[in-house]
Amino acid sequence: MEKRKSYSDIAAQLRGEIYAGGYKMNDRFPPERELAEKMKASRGTIRKALGQLESEGLVAIANNSGTYVRFNTKSFRQPIFESARPLELMDARFAFEPHICRLSVLNARPIDILEISGILDSMETKVNDAVAFANLDTQFHMKLVATTGNPLLEWIAMQINSVRGNQSWTRMRKLTLEPNIIYQYNLQHRQILDAIKFREPELAAERMKEHLETARLSLTRASAT
Repeated sequence: MEKRKSYSDIAAQLRGEIYAGGYKMNDRFPPERELAEKMKASRGTIRKALGQLESEGLVAIANNSGTYVRFNTKSFRQPIFESARPLELMDARFAFEPHICRLSVLNARPIDILEISGILDSMETKVNDAVAFANLDTQFHMKLVATTGNPLLEWIAMQINSVRGNQSWTRMRKLTLEPNIIYQYNLQHRQILDAIKFREPELAAERMKEHLETARLSLTRASAT
């Protein structure tokens, strides 16, 4: 039987969703009852998780009104993120994501594996939809970071991924995300998840390196056009 989530688990999940942009400034969270059903936790546990986020300044809880996001991702975007080139983004990801996979092997729970697999299921239906695939790709990589349970790493990942909103990245996405490339990425994502599922930290890191190398090669070719 799946262990019920603690309030810190739920706080980490919601924090990750905020950092990833799933909730934006002034968005209202679903009611406690809905969150409890979604996360399979008691309302008391949800209330404690929201209280933790409020103490961190990420949300504000208004009596008889609800819980509102007070974290603005745009305010955390520094000029360097606005001007960073796609290949610079790849270098940052090479320095960061392989070790995230090692930590995911150590910390990912069965429910996390199921949720990641669900994201990959959706990605595999978007071979001909580059925009939808790119959005799900961000969810996949952010979910890997969330499995570490480390809020600082989630924040760093959010900053790195913010570069994907730049015009140069949008242009490269149009040039690189062709169906054959998306198909290859999907295969590599499954290999990464399999290594995490079977608790192989170095294999998971190596699979991520291979995936990032494929993405960097694709970007390099597109940059030359």
